[in-house]
Amino acid sequence: MKIGTGFWASKVLLSAVELGLFTELAKEPLDSDTLRQKLGLHPRAMLDFLDALVALGFLERHDGKYGNTLDTGIFLDRGKPSYVGGLLEMANSRLYTAWGSLTEALRTGLQQNEAKTGGDPFVELYSSPERLENFLRAMTGVSLGAALALAQKFPWKNFQTFVDVGVAQGAVPVEIALAHPHLRGMGYDLPVVQPVFEKYAASRGVAERVTFHPGDFFKNPLPNADVIIMGHILHDWNLEQKRMLVRKAYEALPAGGAFVVYEALIDDDRSKNVFGLLMSLNMLIETPGGFDYTGADCCGWMKEAGFRETRVEHLVGPDSMVVGIK
Repeated sequence: MKIGTGFWASKVLLSAVELGLFTELAKEPLDSDTLRQKLGLHPRAMLDFLDALVALGFLERHDGKYGNTLDTGIFLDRGKPSYVGGLLEMANSRLYTAWGSLTEALRTGLQQNEAKTGGDPFVELYSSPERLENFLRAMTGVSLGAALALAQKFPWKNFQTFVDVGVAQGAVPVEIALAHPHLRGMGYDLPVVQPVFEKYAASRGVAERVTFHPGDFFKNPLPNADVIIMGHILHDWNLEQKRMLVRKAYEALPAGGAFVVYEALIDDDRSKNVFGLLMSLNMLIETPGGFDYTGADCCGWMKEAGFRETRVEHLVGPDSMVVGIK
């Protein structure tokens, strides 16, 4: 019953993020009447909404005033660089509706997003600067934890340059550069992403060491660097495309260079990483042929491409990385 009605709790959280509730409460705790006025809400269910967030562990209540918990204050305040709510914003605006058609997707194998009406999801997402920035911010939300872990767990002292392929807003290269001042990095993505990337890199103080390289990884070679990173990229594509991207990474690396792939890797037994398995279903919803995979799968593709050494290492939460050495 809890899982079957889980969308109730999910939508309460997603609506709170959409309304900017946690950002408002980052300024100071507020009572329900003040919050109602600031957020423009109806009085009928205001207390139920706020107290449900208390019961779910997203808010604290003291002397009639509501405030953020430590976690929501860090991760759901839009004013902080630690904000991961971009993914929740996208879940609310796009995925929540599309996942309502999961049964149809399971029966047909077809996407359930804009493609259902003949549209192209990426064209839609990139159709305006606002939509593009929202999507790229969502990618920061899904990657920030892995970025912080990758900056600490990979032996960066052995390398000088890196490129993050499909860089989006730039969370991964920014966190790596902040943690390792000797490194120089690149973000590789479609040209339309460049202004959003450069704005983010400048806001975090690393614009001189982390630069943007425009390109299309299906049409162009990958930039050369000591380390090539692909995070939450391979799962978007079918098996043939995955293998092609792995080969491109191999070709762009020097001898001794490293290819780092991180995803919510499905455990090899395919029975424990729930998020990874659900993410693969999300690829069914969102892409023509994408799917998530195990660490063993990825190691196999790397060895096919010529990598002499591979290993799998956990990063954080559901995310793990596969490292291939040329």
